[in-house]
Amino acid sequence: MKSSPNPARPGRPRAFDADLALEAAMRVFWRKGFEGTSLSDLTQAMGINRPSLYAAFGNKEALFRQVMDRYGRGPAAHMEDALKAPTARAVAEALLHGTVDLLIDRTHPPGCLGVNGILVGGDGTEILCQDMAARQVQVFSALKNRLARAKKEGDLPESAQPATLARFLCTVTQGLSVQATRGVGERDLRQVADLALQAWPG
Repeated sequence: MKSSPNPARPGRPRAFDADLALEAAMRVFWRKGFEGTSLSDLTQAMGINRPSLYAAFGNKEALFRQVMDRYGRGPAAHMEDALKAPTARAVAEALLHGTVDLLIDRTHPPGCLGVNGILVGGDGTEILCQDMAARQVQVFSALKNRLARAKKEGDLPESAQPATLARFLCTVTQGLSVQATRGVGERDLRQVADLALQAWPG
């Protein structure tokens, strides 16, 4: 029996730009949060219908994961870049002030999509919550490993605890994000970042 045409079939070009659609979805999730975003919100912003969304990106949870990957490569790329800084203090400075730079950028919605993602909850989102928690563990582990290397190289004092310092940075950056979402301005956010750096060992 002859099969009917399928617009999502491999090898056939899509009628929309998947990259632009993913960018649009990121902004919707960023502005409204996972729980507050409906499929209608997504399809309207992305300029596609539901069958096309499912065919290209999967369900809402799968789309959110792809959005988070894009967020990490784009707006939040400072987190990965900070790990390449030459000293432990430079890592902390790049991470803290890079976070403030992200939070005050008015070309995108306020706050941090990553922090908003941690707050997802409700029936049917357990796997997504686990995925978000795993992403946070990856950030923490990467920081801890970078700071452990700094200590081994003599860039941090012998008394320094890489795991505690990594947790400190994660806590401050997440706190900055929450404060920015509540309307705290650049001046106050910078002061918090600078105060955190004053507590940095060495």
